[in-house]
Formats: sequence, C-alpha cells, structure tokens
Amino acid sequence: MTTPLGTLEVTERTGRRVSVARRTRETDIAITLDIDGTGRADIETGVGFFDHLLGSFAHHGLFDLTVRTTGDLHVDEHHTVEDTALVLGAAFAEALGDRAGINRFGDAAVPMDEAVATAVVDMGGRPYCVVDLPWKAERAGTLPLQLVEHALESFARTSGTTLHLGGTGRNDHHLGEAAFKALGRAIRRACEADPRRSGVASTKGSLG
Repeated sequence: MTTPLGTLEVTERTGRRVSVARRTRETDIAITLDIDGTGRADIETGVGFFDHLLGSFAHHGLFDLTVRTTGDLHVDEHHTVEDTALVLGAAFAEALGDRAGINRFGDAAVPMDEAVATAVVDMGGRPYCVVDLPWKAERAGTLPLQLVEHALESFARTSGTTLHLGGTGRNDHHLGEAAFKALGRAIRRACEADPRRSGVASTKGSLG
C-alpha cells in the first residue's frame, strides 16, 4: 500500500495488532505492533540507546513491539533512526484504523531522578511536532541526540499525531528515558477506548 512514506507492506492485521515492513536502498525494516499489549519489547536497530528509548516507550505504553531494522550504519545513524520512526508511526496509523471510539487525546508527566518530561498528544490524524529537550552532549552511546527530535517528527508525520514533548534535566540518559516513558503513557491514554464514545472524537464527524 502507499503511505506518506512510500510503499509499506502490511503483512498481518488482527484487531489493533499489525505487522508492517518497508525496504529501501538505505534500510530494511519490519515492525510488529500490538496497541493492546502488555509492554513486551524486542527491538534491534543497531543503535543501542535508540533501542533503549523505544523499549521504554513500549513498556510504559503497554504496547507489544518488535522492531528489526538493518540500516546503512556504515554511513551514519540517520537513515536507521529516521526510517524506523517513520515505519513505527505508520504501524500506529494502520493499527488505529479510522480511530473511532478512542480517547484521541492523552498526556503524561514522568520524572527520572533530576529529569522530568511531559508529553501531550492528539492521535486524531493531524501531524505536528514540537520538541524541547535540552541535551547537554552530542551523543548518548552511538545515538546523535539531534536525531531524537527528527525521529519524533517522523513518527508524528506518519502516525497522524500532534505531539508536544518537553523536559528538563542535567543527565541526557535520564532526560531521554523520561521523555519516551512519558510519550508512551500519553499515547496509551490517547489510544484507549472511551466507553462513552460511539464514533470519532471530533465535531467534524471524521478524523484525519
């Protein structure tokens, strides 16, 4: 099928569980996502700290998430991180379908020692991203920290999420982990069913 990121293969769909894949000359990515999972994560991108952030995101969002990315790391980490985020966003969009009955909005604040992060999201199909994470260094492990904002922008674009994520902290590891924990919890709340809602949460009568 054709998506905002080009050709995406949907290999499985059961309820809100999907498996998707995308291959280019730069990356080969396969992702399985179950929005209604238990937080099990099995992630291999070749970029250790990015794996750690995605694992925290899945655990605290209670998403079952498997990611296998092979990228051109001999060039740098950019394509690997960006494309993984694009395909992950597309997996959320596929799993949510028409988004009927979901809360649509979610927010969460998470501390980690001296760091604290706040995430506010709208999963209503309107892609926008505002990130304010004041990193102290250029990298955490092998992950260039400037790529975190780009990954979040990529995720927001293909998932159809308005995403506001900010935080403070003196330790980059703590700040990043708090941010992705908060994001997972906010998206979990937005994706949960609203028992009083029979259609989409929009006065327009449609989302997207």
